[in-house]
Amino acid sequence: MSELNEDQQLIVDTARSFAQKRLRPNAARWEEEGLDRNVLRELAELGFAGIYVGEAHGGSGLSRLDAALIFEELSRGCIATAAFLSIHNMCSWMIDSFGSEEQRAHWLPQLVTMEKIASYCLTEPGSGSDAAALRTTAKTDGNEHYVLNGSKAFISGASFSDVYVVMCRTGDAGPKGVSAVLVENETPGLSFGKLEDKMGWRAQPTAIVNLEDCKTPVANRLGPEGEGFKYAMKGLDGGRLNIAACALGGAQDALDRALSYVKERKQFGKQLAEFQNTQFTLADMQTDLAASRALLHMAARKLDAKAHDATRYCAMAKRFVTDTAFKVADQALQLHGGYGYLADYEVERIVRDLRVHRILEGTNEIMRVIVSRDMLRE
Repeated sequence: MSELNEDQQLIVDTARSFAQKRLRPNAARWEEEGLDRNVLRELAELGFAGIYVGEAHGGSGLSRLDAALIFEELSRGCIATAAFLSIHNMCSWMIDSFGSEEQRAHWLPQLVTMEKIASYCLTEPGSGSDAAALRTTAKTDGNEHYVLNGSKAFISGASFSDVYVVMCRTGDAGPKGVSAVLVENETPGLSFGKLEDKMGWRAQPTAIVNLEDCKTPVANRLGPEGEGFKYAMKGLDGGRLNIAACALGGAQDALDRALSYVKERKQFGKQLAEFQNTQFTLADMQTDLAASRALLHMAARKLDAKAHDATRYCAMAKRFVTDTAFKVADQALQLHGGYGYLADYEVERIVRDLRVHRILEGTNEIMRVIVSRDMLRE
């Protein structure tokens, strides 16, 4: 990482130290016990809960590249915790970017300290990749309240978080009828389904969010009516970079574990590291991760610069990095042989965690659609 400036190197060192001391030793335990609120607040104290929130409201005011560096390092400790933190950051960014001054002053100081934790609610049971088809409605009840009805699926932090950024239909069908509304926990009509029993990200609570005659102040809407889908799509560019960064960090941890293992494990009278096949595999893994890191950082720089092709590069990075990271983690498991399949060695947890990165924030098939459509416009 020689291309990093002094501030960025400090960010990397801080995130790496925290990940190795506080996250990595506990990641396996949190699969059983769930997220640790105290650890999340410790991350907030480092400035990692309001990464791109302005300093006026207590945020860190950092770039998308800075965020990619942070989430890669944190994921070398615990992928599920880092990915959850990235979702919270996306919610904070949406409020800071599109909220009123009153909304920013009210919500952001609580979010950047993680006194309150936020979840992002876009996906619905009947509309996964086709997000613009969402059916959750918000109808006015007088001038001061919306009444929300509908369900959101696969919501990280459901029943755990304190505020939910809900994409809901305030107008006609299609993307222009969607608004973004903040719904506080314990609002009457807000409830949650059973916690999903998942392959990976098991430290994170994931469930359906149900909204049944859920009365929410109109003052909790971000921006004008009909702008919510636009906000959601803008948020997804950065979200895709963060999910890619988390995948990259998890794969790097898997490679680090495999490298240590092949130096210690002996077969046929010599270390696994002495076999040429092992050496070639390690070389390919390292090369693949370096290529992934380069593309991720390029996409982040484009998003920071508001380049015209930033969305294309964010989709390219998300697709390439998450596919590559999963492959590298699987190769790390293979190098462990039968031990890689055992929970004690923790590589199998990394493989399980990384599988979902190829699905969320837009499936990798949808990333290909985004990239090819953009190419064909030229």
